[in-house]
Amino acid sequence: MPHDRLQQKLYEELSKLEAEGRRKGAETVIVGIVAAQDGKGPRFLIAGEGDEPFLRMNANSYLGLSLQAEIVSAEDEGVRRFGTGPGAVRFIGGTWAPHLSLEQRLAAFHRRDAAIVFSSAYAAMMGVLPILITPDTAVVSDELNHNCIINAIRLARPRARFVYPHLDLTVLEQNLREASTTCRRAIVVTDGIFSMRGDHAPLDAIARLTYAYDRAFPENALLVVDDSHGVGAFGATGRGTEEHTSAIPDILVGTLGKAFGVNGGYVVSSAPIIEFIRETSPFYVYSNPIAPGEAAAALRALNLVDSEAGRNRLQHLRAMTVRFREGLSRLKLEAIPGAHPIVPVMIRDTARTAALVHHLRQHGILATGLNFPVVPRGNEEIRFQICADHTPADIDHVLETLKSFIKS
Repeated sequence: MPHDRLQQKLYEELSKLEAEGRRKGAETVIVGIVAAQDGKGPRFLIAGEGDEPFLRMNANSYLGLSLQAEIVSAEDEGVRRFGTGPGAVRFIGGTWAPHLSLEQRLAAFHRRDAAIVFSSAYAAMMGVLPILITPDTAVVSDELNHNCIINAIRLARPRARFVYPHLDLTVLEQNLREASTTCRRAIVVTDGIFSMRGDHAPLDAIARLTYAYDRAFPENALLVVDDSHGVGAFGATGRGTEEHTSAIPDILVGTLGKAFGVNGGYVVSSAPIIEFIRETSPFYVYSNPIAPGEAAAALRALNLVDSEAGRNRLQHLRAMTVRFREGLSRLKLEAIPGAHPIVPVMIRDTARTAALVHHLRQHGILATGLNFPVVPRGNEEIRFQICADHTPADIDHVLETLKSFIKS
């Protein structure tokens, strides 16, 4: 074979990942869904597990909307009206009415001038930061920011790049002060909710710092926030970390694929910024959008979230999160504090983390363990994620399973 030597090298790299504990291995394949019944939320059928139903505690579908009949119906209707795919990138002929309706509704939901939809939130961040970062721009980034932010900065090659310790605003201010002596533009970028920890950025304080240095930069100091885990799942009405902290960043990146239960990503900002993104971002210009049916489903999900029914789902989500956290406290299990439905339980031992993940699976529960070197040694954890389609019985089942492991 002409690529036999490369193939051998790749096998060696895979073996290295395995030895270091960084190989993800075979993926869990969901082959069916058992509808909610008898006081229990939905269960999932897994390839190789027969008819054994599993409770998912590792899903980002925080409001459980992907299984809601009205959301499914909206996508079905959109597919029947517009077909299964867009057929082209948007500027050539791939824009459909649901795309425009969704963007208008997203802008209104976030109280911004305009919005633009991307194929994913990852593509949105990759498509936004590099085109706003010039050779005279400084970027200031939290050390625990998502991989999409890290790679977007790498792609952009700013004049100065600062990475401050997690939530350390003293160092952030030092970075801004230093950048103001050499750069014309500054971009402070942070996650709203940090996906591995479930804690949130103090956007109000970060915004005050950023704008305090705005006049020191001829082309402004901007605050960019990726709140993919926050929007729909956090804040009094589901408007995310900015609502929780009463802050309005210049640019907000969100996803339609987590709390909204559909697919795609988006950006909201001022009209000139959105128009510049639409004209210049290669991840938008040269990539197909989400399907029209997906856009129709996302619009229906957004309308549901922004309603009394949505607020009721948020209230239930918060109640289930509190129930789980209180149960962990009774079991004397360490959890990172926070109000978000991401609840990391700190195990702080690689072997014990793996053993607990296995124990949970044996009892019909899917949860994600994070071991060294994915996290620093001593910070091994299991990341539980609460969803609005979890019931009190589901939460109690997980807690009882954790209790049985502790006693074993």
